Amino acid sequence: MLELPRLRVVRGVDMTEVTGQTEYALRRAGVSQVNTDATRIWLGKVHTPPGYASEAHHHGEAETAGYVLKGRAFILIGEDYRERVDLEEGDFVFVPPHTPHIEGNASDTEELIWMTARTPDNIVVNLGRADQ
Repeated sequence: MLELPRLRVVRGVDMTEVTGQTEYALRRAGVSQVNTDATRIWLGKVHTPPGYASEAHHHGEAETAGYVLKGRAFILIGEDYRERVDLEEGDFVFVPPHTPHIEGNASDTEELIWMTARTPDNIVVNLGRADQ
């Protein structure tokens, strides 16, 4: 008999950091292949300390949706990451597959928290520091 995936509740205190990571963008998975039966979606929170930005990276074949839950963010894209997109609490963003970017905290005093969903999984391809 075929075993069907089961409904699974992951409490906030039980989120896992066993997922793709980028320096200064700590990802915690709420729904992932690690802690649920999910096979085509990843959902979690990304925390960035005040004044910091991630390394340059992309998410491979994954489509990414982001929501600024707390704080102010920016995303750098394009040639030499010169194009800047600013986001405030309540803003959503879509990042297409294979799009190199840097995500950062626009505040020097407040933590930035994103809600992020990806499909099929949290693929993280780190490209290194943009200033190297």
